[in-house]
Amino acid sequence: MQSVLSDGKKRMEGALGAQEKEFAKLRTGRASASLVDGIEVDYYGTSTPLNQLASVSVPDSRTLTIQPWDKGAFGSVEKAIQKSDLGLNPVNDGKIIRISIPPLTEERRKELVKVAKKYTEDAKVAVRNVRRDMNESLKKMEKDKDITEDDLHKGQDDVQKLTDDFVKQADAALEAKEKEILEI
Repeated sequence: MQSVLSDGKKRMEGALGAQEKEFAKLRTGRASASLVDGIEVDYYGTSTPLNQLASVSVPDSRTLTIQPWDKGAFGSVEKAIQKSDLGLNPVNDGKIIRISIPPLTEERRKELVKVAKKYTEDAKVAVRNVRRDMNESLKKMEKDKDITEDDLHKGQDDVQKLTDDFVKQADAALEAKEKEILEI
């Protein structure tokens, strides 16, 4: 029974980890190196993640700088940033690519909050799916006479407590991200 609980807990932690990764890609008013993490660059015919081609740094809260290690990659990196759905305009001076992060409009902030809520809902659904799998495993164990009926009920209570805890964590992460997005 403990193995079912520990396995389920790991899977629920994975769901919250995925939520955090999605949140990192959401643009707030501040510059963050994780903004460009999802960008794939066509590098000599191969789709390569931007962070494997260049160093990304944040000199101040409104600027990102990207310095490709290969001089031949400047054009590809610039095109990939323009094609991304981030709405950023890179400026290439031949040595470094600078991206100014414009302040977000109120309308765009509200859209981002909706996207964050969707990511949170996805995380909660994943947590609930893990709960369902855990309960099915416990019922199977009881059917196979590995645990008693009392153990089954205690196990299901533990699973529900675990689920409630992870749902609260997902909501708390959303609240923090929402505050960060709406902050001017």
